[in-house]
Amino acid sequence: MSATWIPIAKVADVPLETGTLRVAHGGEAVCLYLLGGDVRATQDKCPHGNASLSEGYIVDEMIECPLHQGLFDIATGEVRSPPCTVNLATYPVKVEDGVIYLEETA
Repeated sequence: MSATWIPIAKVADVPLETGTLRVAHGGEAVCLYLLGGDVRATQDKCPHGNASLSEGYIVDEMIECPLHQGLFDIATGEVRSPPCTVNLATYPVKVEDGVIYLEETA
């Protein structure tokens, strides 16, 4: 069965100064990231606290939570530093003609 892709934003919508953009997808907040020429997506809410990762800082392809400075690998969602202990959900992304698509959620 082939995936259904939903247009969610344009690459140009992601601010270059932050490299992050919060969007809604399937009833959830998702954070989009610009990493060089790639676009990635994870859940937006930090699992450690009630913080939006779209307000965090990209450091060496990791996102730093703005609340407690925990780090997550953007590509895999894996925790890279405390106080966080729960990995982030990640979402499949594709980009065509400057439009960012996320795979439809069930």
